[in-house]
Amino acid sequence: MSDQAKLDVVRAYPVWDATTRWFHWINVLCIVGLLAVGVVIFNAGALGVSGEGKVALKTVHVWIGYVFAINLLWRIAWGFVGNRHARWSAVLPGGRGYGRALLDYLRGVRAGDPPAYRGHNPVGRLMVAAMLLLLINQCVTGLVLAGTDLYFPPFGHLFLEWVAPAGASGEQLAGLKPAQSALLDADAYAAMRNFRKPFIELHELGFWGLLIAIPLHIAAVVITELRERSGLISAMFSGQKVFSREPRD
Repeated sequence: MSDQAKLDVVRAYPVWDATTRWFHWINVLCIVGLLAVGVVIFNAGALGVSGEGKVALKTVHVWIGYVFAINLLWRIAWGFVGNRHARWSAVLPGGRGYGRALLDYLRGVRAGDPPAYRGHNPVGRLMVAAMLLLLINQCVTGLVLAGTDLYFPPFGHLFLEWVAPAGASGEQLAGLKPAQSALLDADAYAAMRNFRKPFIELHELGFWGLLIAIPLHIAAVVITELRERSGLISAMFSGQKVFSREPRD
């Protein structure tokens, strides 16, 4: 076989395992749902949503958030036990030789011939790190806000005990609704609301961060697919990429 013929042979390489693919699409659905409901909550006043309606929206937001959080925690764990391309050592930036690989990749992009990678390329690993930080921020701050706003698990009982009036029974606390602040210890309730303010700010910053990061991520995937023709998009369905040369990893 001639050298040119060898270059024209396309070979499929297994990359993303089933767990990684399931995480990705569950995460996509959760984020779309959370952003959509979050936008309505954020604009509840302008949309004329009632107080009860806003509580209902927040409840839906939290339940989607639980699915999102469980899925994210599972992916974090899978990063330690999954296949070689799912592990954090291959997904996040850093490690031996990463800086050199990043420079080589950028030089290849400039020359119009970037090195092929089965997993994430060095630039893609930077995007994964940014997205992961945003997702973790939304997960942690969201769970805290669910506890302070709706008294939902896993932190809701702690905040209820904080704001409960002296002598309140467990039954009274269990039946407490979010809007019944008049039944709580006023000073403790005010302190709890002050405690949650930084979490609200971080959650909103994460919201705007995702609105910026998601289009950038999609654009980068499309551009990489058009440039490299490796089946990057279809790989999140099939688990395989295709190359006409040996990938670096």
